[in-house]
Amino acid sequence: MPLVAKVMFGFLVLLAVAVALTYWRAGQREAAAEAAYPPSGQLLDVDGVQVHVHVSGSGPDIVLLHGAGGSLRDFTFDLVERLSDRYRVIAFDRPGHGYTDAFDAAGNPISSPRDQAALLQAAAKQLSVTRPLVLGHSFGGSVAMAWALEQPQDTAGIILLAGATMPWPGELSASYKINSSTLGSALVVPAITAWVPMSYARKVLAGIFTPQTMPQTYPEGFGLPMALRRGLLRANARQVNQLRPYVVEMSALYPSLTMPVALIHGTADDIVPLVVHSGPLSTLLPNAELTVLDGVGHMPQHAVPDRIEAAIDRTAERAGLR
Repeated sequence: MPLVAKVMFGFLVLLAVAVALTYWRAGQREAAAEAAYPPSGQLLDVDGVQVHVHVSGSGPDIVLLHGAGGSLRDFTFDLVERLSDRYRVIAFDRPGHGYTDAFDAAGNPISSPRDQAALLQAAAKQLSVTRPLVLGHSFGGSVAMAWALEQPQDTAGIILLAGATMPWPGELSASYKINSSTLGSALVVPAITAWVPMSYARKVLAGIFTPQTMPQTYPEGFGLPMALRRGLLRANARQVNQLRPYVVEMSALYPSLTMPVALIHGTADDIVPLVVHSGPLSTLLPNAELTVLDGVGHMPQHAVPDRIEAAIDRTAERAGLR
């Protein structure tokens, strides 16, 4: 065998071993994450799709929809307890996140905001949810708006926390395109799951809170290892990478929504900027209330939870629920 062929063969053997080891370690880390963070709520079957929902409290219904790369644990960390004395709080894992399936029974990804809203509305129907307030954070804001467009007569009001709801200029981070590509999904994503140190993952998570400081116990309460699973990384990359055309389409329909809408957005949010999203959105909605939070970043539900509670209560009053 010529030397070049031997070198190439040796390289391919090493590559195969590295890939196999990476996949094995990724599986081990995923199994450990799921053992440490089992479902905290109910697992519903919605036309063959598993949907994870955490329900607590009593009173008017409020649905909580988390942002990109997260889970309902972002809300059970603090907000659910704050609301459950006067609302029935229904927190969902969005498709591909937490313990909700990423694909429908036919194998199609549930990626668009409207498809996600339709699935979660069907799950809400199983829980006898009626005329809810719907709160969405970040990517969940687009799903909240889709929820309202799908069921305008049965949606009491919308609360958006740093909601990603409007078309944005420029390009997304290259990581979304890489992780949603065939090669990136097969090689890059498993490498992240297998080898990224948890200390680095904590730093990335802390960066989402900037300029505020992440609560010390948040990574544990949030279930950070769950956010590094391959299925979630792939679903999140696909959903974010495909979002813009959907919000372009939906934004043309926003003026038809007449229910009260509360927009809460920080001036220091560099992830979903106020001037791109909640600012322009407030001019399209006939019944919008915009609250601008000076110096607050992308996580207002943790930075100023009292302000979020007050906005929810105001929206409930405006909707005739309280």
